[in-house]
Amino acid sequence: MKVVAFNGSPRIDGNTSRLIERAFGKLRENHIECELVQLSGKINHGCTACGACRKNLNKKCAFDDDIVNECIAKMLEADGIILGGPTYFASITPELKALIDRAGYVVRGNGNLLKRKVGAAVVSVRRAGSLNVFNSINAFYLINEMIVPGSTYWNMGMGGAPGDVESDAEGMGIMEKLGENMAWLLEKMSI
Repeated sequence: MKVVAFNGSPRIDGNTSRLIERAFGKLRENHIECELVQLSGKINHGCTACGACRKNLNKKCAFDDDIVNECIAKMLEADGIILGGPTYFASITPELKALIDRAGYVVRGNGNLLKRKVGAAVVSVRRAGSLNVFNSINAFYLINEMIVPGSTYWNMGMGGAPGDVESDAEGMGIMEKLGENMAWLLEKMSI
């Protein structure tokens, strides 16, 4: 089994990636392969609603000038998907929004290709506004008929400067429980 995570933070080794890695720890303990994909600087634009992906039916966005088609292919290969992002003005980053819109349009227009995969949101926040990010990510999962595991609280960790989130004991515990629950669900679904 495999889980692929997409980090929508412009900080490569910031709080979002540290939260994802904490969840990965529990997934790896359960022998689940994990891959982290950094989106920063690798997505050129959002969806233009050109409709070519629905006409071509090739499981790809018509624009092949960035990593979105590679990300879609990784989503299709994976059993589980984590979308992670920081909270910027109570919303998701442009990179994460572009991935959600473009991948969402492709997978829904090509036969709902993510149906019954497992999806989890991971959100970093300095102080507040993270529920909007959490809800935006989960809306992507739910409209794609994906299965979303929970944790002991919403999947977020608090910290401002890179690394601060590691001092958020509750947030790190939430990520560990998320990894455990995701691993359990993936195992049950593979039977």
